[in-house]
Amino acid sequence: MLNGLLTGAVYALIALGLTLVYGVLHIINFAHGALLTCAMFAVWLVYTAFGLDPYLAILPLTLVFFAIGYGVQRFIIGPAAHGDDGNILLVTLGLSIVIENVLLAVFQSDTRSLSTDYSFQVVELGPLLISQARLYGFAGAVVVSALLWLLLARTDTGKAIRAVAKEKLGARLVGINVAHVFAVTFGLGCATLAIAACLLMPTFYVNPRVGGAFVLVAFTIVVLGGMGSITGALLGGLFIGVVESLCGLYLGESLGQIGIFLIFILVLLFRPTGLFGARA
Repeated sequence: MLNGLLTGAVYALIALGLTLVYGVLHIINFAHGALLTCAMFAVWLVYTAFGLDPYLAILPLTLVFFAIGYGVQRFIIGPAAHGDDGNILLVTLGLSIVIENVLLAVFQSDTRSLSTDYSFQVVELGPLLISQARLYGFAGAVVVSALLWLLLARTDTGKAIRAVAKEKLGARLVGINVAHVFAVTFGLGCATLAIAACLLMPTFYVNPRVGGAFVLVAFTIVVLGGMGSITGALLGGLFIGVVESLCGLYLGESLGQIGIFLIFILVLLFRPTGLFGARA
């Protein structure tokens, strides 16, 4: 269960960007997994090329991926969508395919990983041996969730984001630049992916297709927690992590994700708004 909580925190961090984009733009970002893969490769590159520790890379890569997300939404997704949500889905799906194939062309299908001094170190808590890197990941996910909540609840930018999420036309009428808010929101979603990648890489690997597995789990977390809910994404991620860990224990590692998708189906059947989602 403890292992599941530590893993689930990073799952929640990946889901935060997905639920934030849905809460404001009201679309599912199919490029989310591909952008996560880009972030993981970026962590690997700065470590192998410059020797920059993944945790020290959090600040620069967060800024870089915020800028990438802002630019992608402002200059690619927004203009290509022509105001149609259906077009946005197709654009993000196409973007995902393009990114994945570019990564395959550049890095081939080889799997790469990092070897840091703390990757295999453990912290002893009584009879428990806890992975130090996963403990850092848990703490990082909780801190980022809290900061994102504060941003949305206490800042002018957050108020603008919430206004656009609630009523786009009304926000435009009172002078809010809706296109800018959309781009900022998408940038924040990409920034959370950069942080998640920095927390993942000390104990995980990367190849051009790895993001797809994470984004399937993230979709389940978003549905469970409620579309657009920051609190729901965090709690849903922790719960899903525990479920995956227990299923892996009792059913075998290869069947560990069966419980996740059973929960996904049950939530859609009996509580489609999720645990913290608002009814339409």
